[in-house]
Amino acid sequence: MATEDSYTRPPRIDGLLAMTGPSVTADPGCLPVRGDLAHIRLAGLYFVPHYAVPMPHVVLDGAVLRAMSRADAETIRELPAGETFNVLDVAGNWAWGQLGEQGQVGYVALDTLEAQG
Repeated sequence: MATEDSYTRPPRIDGLLAMTGPSVTADPGCLPVRGDLAHIRLAGLYFVPHYAVPMPHVVLDGAVLRAMSRADAETIRELPAGETFNVLDVAGNWAWGQLGEQGQVGYVALDTLEAQG
């Protein structure tokens, strides 16, 4: 899995980011990027309409990472209690984000997360 230091930054023209070729398609299981939103650290690497600063939450017992924001959606994995889940978007009773800084990406029921701090 790539680390933040290994990302290649796009070229700049007069201090601005420039589109110089086709955009790269991200693997949805590895990077916190989707068609409308991405983690702020990916700005300049992936072109999306919005970027979000993560909101750290603590994973509670029984949390499950899902492929979609539905209770009957495919289970990606069970999440370990006490770990950090970085929430990037909330819609209804679901949060979309990433486990830790480099973990898997998906949807978690809000009632299985607790805001940090």
